[in-house]
Amino acid sequence: LTFIIALNYGSKLEILEATKSLFQDIIEKKIAVGDIKLTDLDAHLYTSGIPDVDLLIRTSNELRLSNFLLWQIAYSELYFSKLLWPSFHKRDFMRAIQAYNKRNRRFGKVGN
Repeated sequence: LTFIIALNYGSKLEILEATKSLFQDIIEKKIAVGDIKLTDLDAHLYTSGIPDVDLLIRTSNELRLSNFLLWQIAYSELYFSKLLWPSFHKRDFMRAIQAYNKRNRRFGKVGN
């Protein structure tokens, strides 16, 4: 289980910084433009080496992602709670897990 807390974090800035770093690798001829894969950009993110998110729990009755881990949640399941974070307890976490376990994860594929 990986639990990530990000302080003073913005996903758009993270993606920009990863792109700059990847561009520097191109300038230094560590990689050719035609050879770039998604995993190459992944390697330059702050979360490099951490698995992508399976379940994102959004508290505070907000129905937005707030610039949080935008790249890493591409195929995540989202769970929205009306509770504020300080009021989100173990039973609420278990409800989120139960809802997650009922979902059919397709990772972008169409159909069953």
